[in-house]
Amino acid sequence: LQNIVSKHSSQFRGNAQHDALEFLLWLLDRMHEDLGAASPAQQSRTPEEVGGPAGVGGRMLWPGRGSSLTCPHCLKQSNTFDPFLCISLPIPLRQTRALNVTLVLQCERRRFVRVGLAVPLLGTVAELREMVAREGRIPPEQVILAEVSPRGFLRSLGDAEELGAAGEGAPLYAFQTPPARRAAVLGKARASPGLVGGSGSPCCDWWLGGALCSDCLHRGAAGRILLLLCNTAGVGAQLARFGPPLVLREERGVSWEQLQQSILAQLRALLRGEVRVQGAGALFRIRLAGGSAPCAYLSPQDPRPLCHPAVDRALQLSGAGGPPHVKLTVEWDMSTKERLFGNIQEEVVQDAESVRLQQQAHRQQHSCTLDECFQLYTKEEQV
Repeated sequence: LQNIVSKHSSQFRGNAQHDALEFLLWLLDRMHEDLGAASPAQQSRTPEEVGGPAGVGGRMLWPGRGSSLTCPHCLKQSNTFDPFLCISLPIPLRQTRALNVTLVLQCERRRFVRVGLAVPLLGTVAELREMVAREGRIPPEQVILAEVSPRGFLRSLGDAEELGAAGEGAPLYAFQTPPARRAAVLGKARASPGLVGGSGSPCCDWWLGGALCSDCLHRGAAGRILLLLCNTAGVGAQLARFGPPLVLREERGVSWEQLQQSILAQLRALLRGEVRVQGAGALFRIRLAGGSAPCAYLSPQDPRPLCHPAVDRALQLSGAGGPPHVKLTVEWDMSTKERLFGNIQEEVVQDAESVRLQQQAHRQQHSCTLDECFQLYTKEEQV
């Protein structure tokens, strides 16, 4: 056979190795020519030649590929038929990726747990919210998705965002919001000495850091606001988050002292037993994270810090998906942090079994069947 082939084709002479598919195509083409038919490339393609080029060899050896194109406006249909000997089939790619999400739940038994999810590559955050809700067995409207880095909050995720970049900038957290309670009606705040005019009303000429006092801008403000909190200590490159991120509802009309007590109540399990913080003054600074202003701080001198206009802007920018909320970074100096909390670092999170399973599944070689390749090749396309 080798001697006969080498007489008709110089490329197969000698003892060098050759591609088997290339030899098969050459052999079928020569058989087609010897049986009296022209080369497939020279055949006129008509609907009657669905089985391949004319001739005995063409009908036996050359399959045909039919394609149809329909105009969506005039509905005119165009059919073409192409003979072929080999075909390149696309291989379906993996449509999901593994993503770890840390759930911050309101259940004391399962407070912090990291779960592994297989999220679609071309999905949206709304789909991720549904998956997290099913995993945590909570309503989707109670889920807030946010990226939390070792230095604090980065951003919240809106439902319309694509999933491609979710969790790429920092670990992804899913916060379950506390149950909403009926907002208590706050009484009128008493004016501080030196801030009261002759009529006993708050002085509207009082400025805090270049902005009007929130007590002047939001008189009679009431209702509860949803807060995401993370605690940081240090400055510059030494800035680091410590303790777990928290979520709580708070009255908008509370004073700085009341807000500070609420935050400390959330951290009571981490406080050192011998510490007394009652009446200790301002123990930390509070910065709005992810708002329009990069460094907007709430003032301890503000009678109602959560009524500040910067908080309103942060609520408007919280995005669609999940309840409106404000992200706050509680900044401690290192000495106060060491005195109250010791050497505590970030929270300890338990990994669910799904984390290992999803990582293992997505590390394995992706496989598919020949039928799946043909289905992808013949899939209808719209242009």
